Amino acid sequence: MARILSITLNPALDLTLRLERLEPGEVNRSQAQASHAAGKGLNVAQVLADLGHSLSVSGFLGADNAEAFEALFARRGFVDQFVRVPGETRSNIKLAEADGRITDINGPGPLVDADAQAELLARLEAIAPGHELAVVAGSLPRGVAPAFLAELIGRLKGHGLKVALDTSGEALRAGLLAAPWLIKPNTDELGELCGRVLADVESQREEVRQLQALGIEQIVISQGAEGVNWFGPGLALHARPPRVTVASTVGAGDSLLAGMVHGLLSGWPAQRTLRHATAIAAQAVTQVGFGILDAVQLQQLEGAVTVKALPEQQEVSR
Repeated sequence: MARILSITLNPALDLTLRLERLEPGEVNRSQAQASHAAGKGLNVAQVLADLGHSLSVSGFLGADNAEAFEALFARRGFVDQFVRVPGETRSNIKLAEADGRITDINGPGPLVDADAQAELLARLEAIAPGHELAVVAGSLPRGVAPAFLAELIGRLKGHGLKVALDTSGEALRAGLLAAPWLIKPNTDELGELCGRVLADVESQREEVRQLQALGIEQIVISQGAEGVNWFGPGLALHARPPRVTVASTVGAGDSLLAGMVHGLLSGWPAQRTLRHATAIAAQAVTQVGFGILDAVQLQQLEGAVTVKALPEQQEVSR
C-alpha cells in the first residue's frame, strides 16, 4: 500500500447532535451526541488507513486543545507532522435531524501567522520525499491567504507527489492554478467557481475541458444522492449509489475522495474504482463518524452501485 500525506490546514473538533427536528428559537433536546477530532483531510486519512495505507498528517493545530487530535493520531498510527499554533482549534457543531438534514455551525479557529505558515512549508519540504501522494483538503484558517495553498501544492508537486485537492471558493480557485492531479468539487462548488449552474452533463463537460487544459487529470464531481460524475483521461463515468437510511451526510465527500485515491493508486480498472468509492461514500452517510466500520455492509453497498459511461463518451478505461 501507499505512503500518503494528508494535509488539513483548518481542522476542527466536530460535535454532532442528533435530534428529531430542529426548532429555531426553541429549546431543542438532542437524542444522542458524538464528538470527533476531524477536518476534511483527517477524515480522508481515516478512511485511507482502513483501506491499508500508511498516513502522515499535517496542517495547523491549536496548541490549547490538541489532546483529542493527538489521541486520534496515536489510535490510528498516524505520523504527526502538525504545526502547533497559539489558541484553540475551532469547534464545529453539527445538528443532524431525523430526515437527514444537517445544520452546520462552524467556529472561526485560531489565527495562523506568517511564521507558522513558513514553518509548515519547511516541514513539508522535509517530509514530502517518500510519500506517493498528498491529499490537501478543507478550508483555510484565519490568516492564511489562498495564494499559500497554490504555493503549498506547487512545492509538493516539486517533490514528485501527486496532489488530490478538495476545497472550495477562493481556495479552490487558487489551488487550481497549481494544477493538482485530482480535484473533487461538488456541483455547487464547481458552479460557484465558473459562475453558472452546472445542471447537466454537457455544462460539466465544458468546465472539465478547461480544467484538463490546465493540467488537472482527474475531475470527480459529487452530486449527493444523484451520484458521482468522474472525468479522467479518456473516460467519463457516472455512478449512482443505492438508497440508504441517512444518519449524517458529514464526511461523505471525504470518504468518496479516499475511495477514489485508493482505487487509482492501486491501479484498479476505472469502473471498479468508481463503484468502490461510491459505496464507501454511501456507507459514510449511514453512520456518525469516519472510517469503514462495517466491511460486510460495504460489500453489499458496492454490489448495489450502478456505473455507466456518460452520454457521448467514446472511450471507457477498463
